[in-house]
Amino acid sequence: MVRLRRVSCSGPGITRVRKGKGFRYVDAAGTPVTDEAVLARIEALVLPPAWEDVWICSVATGHIQATGVDAKGRRQYRYHDAWRVQRDLAKHDRILDFAARLPAARERLRADLTTEGLTRTRVLACAVRLLDLGFFRIGGEQYASENQSYGLATLLKKHVTVTTSASGDLEVVFDYTGKSGKLWHRSLVEPEVATVVKQLKQRRGGGPELLAYRSGPGRSAAWVDIRSGDINDYLREVTGGEDTAKDFRTWSATVMAAVGLAVSTHADSATARKRAVTRVVKEVADKLGNTPAVCRSSYIDPRIIDLYENDVTIAPDLEVLGEQASYGSPAFQGAIEKAVLALLREPVSEQLAG
Repeated sequence: MVRLRRVSCSGPGITRVRKGKGFRYVDAAGTPVTDEAVLARIEALVLPPAWEDVWICSVATGHIQATGVDAKGRRQYRYHDAWRVQRDLAKHDRILDFAARLPAARERLRADLTTEGLTRTRVLACAVRLLDLGFFRIGGEQYASENQSYGLATLLKKHVTVTTSASGDLEVVFDYTGKSGKLWHRSLVEPEVATVVKQLKQRRGGGPELLAYRSGPGRSAAWVDIRSGDINDYLREVTGGEDTAKDFRTWSATVMAAVGLAVSTHADSATARKRAVTRVVKEVADKLGNTPAVCRSSYIDPRIIDLYENDVTIAPDLEVLGEQASYGSPAFQGAIEKAVLALLREPVSEQLAG
């Protein structure tokens, strides 16, 4: 493991200076950088040409390797590969703690969903359960206003339809434009959630936003829109941890990948397993609305793939649950997650030795 050095981008470093159609680099003293190893390291960072105010770490073991300001004025960072690996493992360990808290949190959600009226608590419970079931991004008010793209917190009533499914249950269908202009179509069948969503869509007061609650009893009480911060605050209340809406997407990506790889048991060669991983990552990315590269690097726990490549999956658990087991079904959600959590909580060395 590389021993990294914590560095600050406000300290001395290498500066990028435009030269013709390319760039040259100077150190903190203004001396041109000519060391081939340093130049190769900078080239390997693949810093976007559009970045301004570029700072590059002068040492190869700095945890931050470079920063720059993008075209939208946002400070961007390039971290050392080893730093990202360490942070990713810590993140996924935290996600396992989040997953372990979900069963108790879902009990609380069920209790809050079955209360009466469109109260703040009931609407927030509906919102969090939608995050749990539907892989939604939380969304932001400013982003919706500036880009006309939506997440759960900013959905409008016109984005939702409540129908009756073939089984006779209420089905909630979402159609909206999400991040990067991607069109989303999602359908969910869960009675408690569908009942609340139907009431929210049919309400006569308030604005066009879907998620809103009555500020008090009686018809004269004002409607108050639910914000993304409200949802995250309520989520932390019901889980008892420092969790966020994004954690549902991260955990769901890992579980979907675990299920997809578990049913890829026919892949009996390294090449076939590699193809299976590529296929499953793409399937998960399509569900989340990410690119496969982002999905694999930022969402799926890498240990799931490592275990699969060594023939360790949740296939035995899926066999016990039966052919009808599907992670998209609320009835099997908890059981499948329990299997994935157990797989990831057991030390990898013991599983491979077994």
